[in-house]
Amino acid sequence: MLLRRLKFLAWLVALLMIVLGGSYLFAPQWLLQANVKREAMAAHLDKHSVQAGDTRWVYYEGGDGPTIVLLHGFAADKEIWLKVAKLLTPHFHLIIPDLPGWGESSRVPAASYNIDTQAARLDTFVQTLRLQRFVLVGHSTGGAIAGVYASEHPEHVAELALVDATGLKSTPSAFDREVEAGKDPFVFHDRAGFVHATTMAFEKPLDLPGRFVDVLVERNQRDHDFIERGFDELRDPSQYLAVQNRLGQLTMPVLGLWCHDDRIVDISALDSLRNGLTAASAISTSTISGCNHMPMLEKPEQTAQILTGFALSH
Repeated sequence: MLLRRLKFLAWLVALLMIVLGGSYLFAPQWLLQANVKREAMAAHLDKHSVQAGDTRWVYYEGGDGPTIVLLHGFAADKEIWLKVAKLLTPHFHLIIPDLPGWGESSRVPAASYNIDTQAARLDTFVQTLRLQRFVLVGHSTGGAIAGVYASEHPEHVAELALVDATGLKSTPSAFDREVEAGKDPFVFHDRAGFVHATTMAFEKPLDLPGRFVDVLVERNQRDHDFIERGFDELRDPSQYLAVQNRLGQLTMPVLGLWCHDDRIVDISALDSLRNGLTAASAISTSTISGCNHMPMLEKPEQTAQILTGFALSH
């Protein structure tokens, strides 16, 4: 009997290895999707969708307590917040959308997806979900969208947190210098391009298996035209200074959270934020060492701790 059970277990293990190996070789996207679902379940998040304006928004929701809305950046999606969400849902009610045009949310061909239009779409989403007052957190370009939205709808934003946000004056970064040289670091065509793009955003190189990298390269290739068109929109002064030009309109408590060694948005943007917040009821700034532009992925515990302290302090 014991021998039969051992043989059966060995057969199951072998079958599992064959299935996983085959999935990795021929359908690695399934394994990536399975891991995302696992992380969402661990964070106690459910996925929902709603039509708001011209967009079918797909978003995560879960947790109990004060509401926090988390916005991702350019060429990213809602999944970047999953590690932080796991630490926040015991204390907060989270809403984490794919911004229009990205992730699983819909995209309107030839429509504008600049910071102003995204902020307007965000208001439609907020109205559709009937949200009242909430903490708004935005990363990178999502931070610029959050800042513009907060300046125009202070009745909804109880607190605003800008995480390595664009839209502020800062010293030119390594990323800026590449853009000035005519390169678009958001666009890549192969594994080498992926490595270069992620090196620009992460302190340490991402150690991903090759077939997983291939999936991400293919996604980027499908989005090339949209990424390039959107990036061109963001290079207009009205966009890359979108938050800077509205700092005096922000009246709620504001947090600036930066990776000390950000190579995409230089940390000098924090000085611009502090100096321009002439009407904010409270100003907080925090820096994290050992990360580049993605603190929610590189330092999720510290990021969650800082956001929790900020959200509960006001």
